[in-house]
Amino acid sequence: MQDAHVLLPDMSACLSALPGPVSRVSYFAVFDGHGGARASRFAAEHLHHNLAKKFPVGTTLSTENVDKLIKKCLLDTFRQTDEDFLRKASSQKPAWKDGSTATCVLVVDDMVYVANLGDSRVHGDGRVLGVLEVSRSIGDGQYKRIGVISSPDMRRLQLTANDRQEQNHRRSLLIGYSRNPSHEGSVEQRPRPTEEEEEEEVRFEAACQQLASEAVRRGCADNVTVILLSIGF
Repeated sequence: MQDAHVLLPDMSACLSALPGPVSRVSYFAVFDGHGGARASRFAAEHLHHNLAKKFPVGTTLSTENVDKLIKKCLLDTFRQTDEDFLRKASSQKPAWKDGSTATCVLVVDDMVYVANLGDSRVHGDGRVLGVLEVSRSIGDGQYKRIGVISSPDMRRLQLTANDRQEQNHRRSLLIGYSRNPSHEGSVEQRPRPTEEEEEEEVRFEAACQQLASEAVRRGCADNVTVILLSIGF
């Protein structure tokens, strides 16, 4: 099992302060290791801490400035995490050759940022040197010199009333499912759920299980990790 995941519905505890216009920050990520589990575990342990260190601060920042700074923060965070792992990997005897993809979701109030490294159908020209399936990753030091990069593909989405669908409540409920339940990442401690929340949790858990089973049914022979987020805003 080379997958790792991190669930931080409330990331404020990791931040020294929130920028003036921001009231909530959440972070969720899945890392799929290859060549070993060390790169994925390293990214799961360190990427959000690097993000917290670089996260914009200041009470006078405008919403527009915060948006630009968050995008830069994400780029710098991925680069820093990659450099830190490569430094550690090259100091080992023999050097580690692990690598990892990454899919990170950062929720800042009603704005969702998605940063992705790894499996992308845009790059359909075969494997790097006939071996590596991805052209963006954390780690993979032996391929960095020939163009494999750690700059993520990023997307931004602003949540609107249309995204609420049938959700008329203002709360967040998160269910994470992993094929390896012993690796649960970091999960915020929550109060005991109500009966309604428990019923909803069972439905969400079943949906995650169904997605994972469907991936296997369609021929996936790799690790499967599913995270389902319901974001209140």
